[in-house]
Amino acid sequence: MTTHFITAEIDFQETPTELQKAIETELKKQGEPLRWAIASVDKEQQKATVEAVVTKVEI
Repeated sequence: MTTHFITAEIDFQETPTELQKAIETELKKQGEPLRWAIASVDKEQQKATVEAVVTKVEI
Protein backbone atom coordinates (compact mmCIF):
# COMPACT_ATOMS: atom_id res chain seq x y z
CA MET A 1 0.00 0.00 0.00
CA THR A 2 1.31 3.44 -0.89
CA THR A 3 0.12 6.95 -0.11
CA HIS A 4 -0.09 9.76 -2.66
CA PHE A 5 -0.70 13.49 -2.42
CA ILE A 6 -3.06 14.63 -5.17
CA THR A 7 -4.93 17.74 -6.26
CA ALA A 8 -8.20 17.85 -8.17
CA GLU A 9 -10.48 20.52 -9.57
CA ILE A 10 -14.14 20.00 -8.80
CA ASP A 11 -17.06 21.91 -10.35
CA PHE A 12 -19.33 23.67 -7.87
CA GLN A 13 -22.55 21.84 -7.01
CA GLU A 14 -25.97 23.10 -5.96
CA THR A 15 -25.54 22.24 -2.27
CA PRO A 16 -22.62 21.56 0.09
CA THR A 17 -23.75 17.93 0.41
CA GLU A 18 -23.61 17.46 -3.36
CA LEU A 19 -20.16 19.13 -3.45
CA GLN A 20 -18.88 16.72 -0.80
CA LYS A 21 -20.19 13.73 -2.76
CA ALA A 22 -18.59 15.03 -5.98
CA ILE A 23 -15.25 15.47 -4.20
CA GLU A 24 -15.34 12.00 -2.66
CA THR A 25 -16.32 10.40 -5.99
CA GLU A 26 -13.45 12.11 -7.81
CA LEU A 27 -10.92 11.17 -5.12
CA LYS A 28 -11.97 7.52 -5.11
CA LYS A 29 -10.91 7.36 -8.76
CA GLN A 30 -7.34 7.92 -7.50
CA GLY A 31 -7.46 5.62 -4.44
CA GLU A 32 -8.95 5.52 -0.95
CA PRO A 33 -9.01 9.05 0.55
CA LEU A 34 -7.40 9.41 3.97
CA ARG A 35 -7.99 13.13 4.22
CA TRP A 36 -8.91 16.00 1.94
CA ALA A 37 -9.42 19.76 2.08
CA ILE A 38 -10.65 22.48 -0.23
CA ALA A 39 -7.49 24.52 -0.80
CA SER A 40 -8.89 27.27 -3.02
CA VAL A 41 -12.05 28.43 -4.78
CA ASP A 42 -12.31 30.12 -8.19
CA LYS A 43 -15.64 31.93 -8.22
CA GLU A 44 -15.36 32.98 -11.88
CA GLN A 45 -14.84 29.43 -13.17
CA GLN A 46 -17.07 27.89 -10.47
CA LYS A 47 -14.38 25.40 -9.40
CA ALA A 48 -12.85 24.28 -6.13
CA THR A 49 -9.29 22.97 -5.88
CA VAL A 50 -9.06 20.00 -3.53
CA GLU A 51 -5.85 18.65 -2.00
CA ALA A 52 -5.94 15.08 -0.68
CA VAL A 53 -3.92 12.15 0.57
CA VAL A 54 -5.05 8.81 -0.83
CA THR A 55 -3.83 5.25 -0.45
CA LYS A 56 -3.46 2.76 -3.29
CA VAL A 57 -3.04 -0.97 -3.02
CA GLU A 58 -0.35 -2.15 -5.41
CA ILE A 59 -0.41 -5.72 -6.56
